Amino acid sequence: MTVPTLRRGAARSRAILPFVALLIALPLVVAAGCGGSSSSGGGQRELTVFAAASLTDAFTRLGDQFTAAHPEVKVTFNFAGSSDLVAQLQQGAPADALATADSTNMDKVAGQTGAPTDFAGNKLMIAVEPGNPKHITGLADLAAKDLKVVLAAPEVPAGKYAQEALAKAGVTVTPVSLEVSVKGVVTKVSLGEADAGIVYVTDVEAAKGTVQGVKIPDAQNVLATYPIATLKDSAHPDDAQAFVDLVLSAEGQKVLADDGFLPAP
Repeated sequence: MTVPTLRRGAARSRAILPFVALLIALPLVVAAGCGGSSSSGGGQRELTVFAAASLTDAFTRLGDQFTAAHPEVKVTFNFAGSSDLVAQLQQGAPADALATADSTNMDKVAGQTGAPTDFAGNKLMIAVEPGNPKHITGLADLAAKDLKVVLAAPEVPAGKYAQEALAKAGVTVTPVSLEVSVKGVVTKVSLGEADAGIVYVTDVEAAKGTVQGVKIPDAQNVLATYPIATLKDSAHPDDAQAFVDLVLSAEGQKVLADDGFLPAP
């Protein structure tokens, strides 16, 4: 009688074992599933901002402020000449927001952006080597034949503005090179590859002593206007608008002013 009882108990045990194994395995499966979900959703969203090269310092700080307020968003910048940025967008490069140093280039991608808003202004300045060894005092001096002058290319806002300023002053300059961004002009002067160049006031400040600035009088100067807009095909339109709002906010305007930018005209 005992043997049948043991057999029945063994049978019941064998029947229960699969359920016990399932109960043990289930929490592990759930934990693994949760771990995978956390891993895939735990990364930051990437917000890509195309911005004129002259905005490098100010926008980098604004990007840090934005991420501090929105830790789930990482801001990635593409700083270049406005004409280069526009060309990249026209060729299909993905971006969420665009800030240019003039309205002309912004208008070239009007079908790809929302309504742009002017957010800053800037003026031109002559960049020379520290100590101003060539004793440059104004735009007229840039016409000297023995002077190596570098400008931004005419399709770049800084180059276009420089030509306008030279025309106002009645000065003809033959540059030794035409750079694809205003930062290229600063670099040439700072390295001693050029005696002078026309850049923005903010570029001289950002150079932190590697170049010296010579003022251009208002009668000959040109006021640059900077617009910003979101891209219609942005992968993160809410984040893009939030960044634009930061730039336009009092906090954003203070960062720009600290770098020497003027209020939008």
